[in-house]
Amino acid sequence: MRGIFAAALLLASTGALGQDEPGSRPAKKKAAPKPREVLDASRLPFTPDSIQQVIAYHREKIQACYEDTLVEQDKKVEGKIMTSFTISAVGMVKDARVLKKGTTLKDAGLHNCVVAVLSAMSFPKPPDGRDYPIEYPFNLKAIE
Repeated sequence: MRGIFAAALLLASTGALGQDEPGSRPAKKKAAPKPREVLDASRLPFTPDSIQQVIAYHREKIQACYEDTLVEQDKKVEGKIMTSFTISAVGMVKDARVLKKGTTLKDAGLHNCVVAVLSAMSFPKPPDGRDYPIEYPFNLKAIE
Protein backbone atom coordinates (compact mmCIF):
# COMPACT_ATOMS: atom_id res chain seq x y z
CA MET A 1 0.00 0.00 0.00
CA ARG A 2 2.83 2.41 0.80
CA GLY A 3 4.30 2.18 -2.69
CA ILE A 4 0.90 2.75 -4.28
CA PHE A 5 0.34 5.75 -2.02
CA ALA A 6 3.67 7.39 -2.90
CA ALA A 7 3.25 6.63 -6.60
CA ALA A 8 -0.26 8.08 -6.66
CA LEU A 9 0.94 11.25 -4.99
CA LEU A 10 3.94 11.57 -7.24
CA LEU A 11 1.84 11.15 -10.38
CA ALA A 12 -0.83 13.55 -9.16
CA SER A 13 1.61 16.22 -8.02
CA THR A 14 3.06 17.46 -11.28
CA GLY A 15 0.37 20.07 -11.98
CA ALA A 16 -1.47 19.94 -8.71
CA LEU A 17 -0.02 23.07 -7.23
CA GLY A 18 -1.15 25.41 -9.95
CA GLN A 19 2.21 25.71 -11.65
CA ASP A 20 2.03 25.49 -15.40
CA GLU A 21 3.60 22.65 -17.32
CA PRO A 22 6.09 23.47 -20.07
CA GLY A 23 4.28 24.36 -23.25
CA SER A 24 0.99 25.20 -21.56
CA ARG A 25 -0.66 28.57 -21.61
CA PRO A 26 -0.06 30.75 -18.55
CA ALA A 27 -2.92 30.99 -16.11
CA LYS A 28 -4.98 34.16 -16.14
CA LYS A 29 -4.47 36.58 -13.28
CA LYS A 30 -7.03 36.26 -10.55
CA ALA A 31 -8.74 38.90 -8.50
CA ALA A 32 -7.53 39.60 -4.96
CA PRO A 33 -7.63 36.39 -2.95
CA LYS A 34 -10.48 35.81 -0.57
CA PRO A 35 -9.69 34.95 3.05
CA ARG A 36 -9.00 31.25 3.20
CA GLU A 37 -10.79 28.85 5.45
CA VAL A 38 -8.62 26.95 7.88
CA LEU A 39 -8.02 23.40 6.74
CA ASP A 40 -8.72 20.85 9.47
CA ALA A 41 -6.74 17.83 8.27
CA SER A 42 -7.99 15.73 11.18
CA ARG A 43 -11.43 15.67 9.56
CA LEU A 44 -10.14 14.35 6.25
CA PRO A 45 -9.75 10.68 5.31
CA PHE A 46 -6.22 9.39 4.75
CA THR A 47 -6.18 9.21 0.94
CA PRO A 48 -3.89 10.48 -1.84
CA ASP A 49 -6.51 13.17 -2.60
CA SER A 50 -6.58 14.47 0.97
CA ILE A 51 -2.79 14.53 1.15
CA GLN A 52 -2.82 16.48 -2.12
CA GLN A 53 -5.40 18.83 -0.58
CA VAL A 54 -3.18 19.55 2.43
CA ILE A 55 -0.16 20.23 0.23
CA ALA A 56 -2.22 22.45 -2.08
CA TYR A 57 -3.50 24.37 0.95
CA HIS A 58 0.11 25.19 1.91
CA ARG A 59 1.41 25.85 -1.62
CA GLU A 60 1.33 29.63 -1.12
CA LYS A 61 3.89 29.24 1.68
CA ILE A 62 6.14 27.17 -0.59
CA GLN A 63 5.72 29.77 -3.34
CA ALA A 64 6.61 32.50 -0.82
CA CYS A 65 9.86 30.66 -0.04
CA TYR A 66 10.61 30.64 -3.74
CA GLU A 67 9.65 34.29 -4.29
CA ASP A 68 11.85 35.36 -1.35
CA THR A 69 14.75 33.49 -2.93
CA LEU A 70 14.15 35.30 -6.23
CA VAL A 71 14.29 38.67 -4.48
CA GLU A 72 17.57 37.75 -2.79
CA GLN A 73 19.12 36.50 -6.03
CA ASP A 74 17.69 39.33 -8.14
CA LYS A 75 17.05 36.96 -11.04
CA LYS A 76 14.28 34.70 -12.29
CA VAL A 77 15.09 31.04 -12.04
CA GLU A 78 12.52 28.33 -12.58
CA GLY A 79 12.90 24.76 -11.49
CA LYS A 80 11.92 21.86 -9.36
CA ILE A 81 12.45 20.86 -5.76
CA MET A 82 12.01 17.17 -5.04
CA THR A 83 11.07 16.61 -1.42
CA SER A 84 10.75 13.62 0.82
CA PHE A 85 8.92 13.43 4.13
CA THR A 86 7.11 10.94 6.29
CA ILE A 87 3.56 11.28 7.53
CA SER A 88 3.66 9.84 11.03
CA ALA A 89 1.03 7.68 12.68
CA VAL A 90 -0.45 10.84 14.25
CA GLY A 91 -0.49 12.84 11.00
CA MET A 92 2.56 14.98 11.69
CA VAL A 93 5.48 15.38 9.30
CA LYS A 94 8.86 13.98 10.22
CA ASP A 95 12.13 13.60 8.34
CA ALA A 96 11.30 16.35 5.81
CA ARG A 97 14.13 17.04 3.41
CA VAL A 98 14.99 18.15 -0.11
CA LEU A 99 16.38 15.38 -2.28
CA LYS A 100 19.41 16.10 -4.45
CA LYS A 101 18.14 13.78 -7.17
CA GLY A 102 15.48 15.55 -9.20
CA THR A 103 16.05 18.98 -7.65
CA THR A 104 17.12 21.70 -10.08
CA LEU A 105 16.88 24.69 -7.71
CA LYS A 106 20.08 24.51 -5.68
CA ASP A 107 19.63 27.20 -3.01
CA ALA A 108 20.20 26.21 0.63
CA GLY A 109 17.98 28.99 1.96
CA LEU A 110 15.12 27.92 -0.30
CA HIS A 111 15.59 24.30 0.73
CA ASN A 112 15.54 25.22 4.43
CA CYS A 113 12.38 27.28 3.98
CA VAL A 114 10.59 24.49 2.10
CA VAL A 115 11.61 21.95 4.76
CA ALA A 116 10.28 24.28 7.47
CA VAL A 117 6.92 24.62 5.69
CA LEU A 118 6.67 20.86 5.18
CA SER A 119 7.61 20.17 8.80
CA ALA A 120 4.80 22.43 10.04
CA MET A 121 2.09 20.65 8.02
CA SER A 122 -0.32 18.21 9.57
CA PHE A 123 -2.11 15.52 7.62
CA PRO A 124 -4.95 13.12 8.30
CA LYS A 125 -3.95 10.25 10.58
CA PRO A 126 -3.29 6.98 8.78
CA PRO A 127 -6.01 4.55 9.91
CA ASP A 128 -3.52 1.70 10.34
CA GLY A 129 -1.28 3.71 12.70
CA ARG A 130 1.77 3.35 10.44
CA ASP A 131 4.20 5.92 9.04
CA TYR A 132 3.95 6.73 5.33
CA PRO A 133 6.95 7.99 3.35
CA ILE A 134 6.09 10.48 0.61
CA GLU A 135 8.14 11.94 -2.24
CA TYR A 136 6.71 15.13 -3.65
CA PRO A 137 8.01 17.47 -6.37
CA PHE A 138 7.36 21.21 -6.32
CA ASN A 139 7.61 22.81 -9.77
CA LEU A 140 8.31 26.47 -9.08
CA LYS A 141 8.31 29.54 -11.26
CA ALA A 142 7.79 33.23 -10.79
CA ILE A 143 4.23 34.52 -10.69
CA GLU A 144 4.02 37.61 -12.86
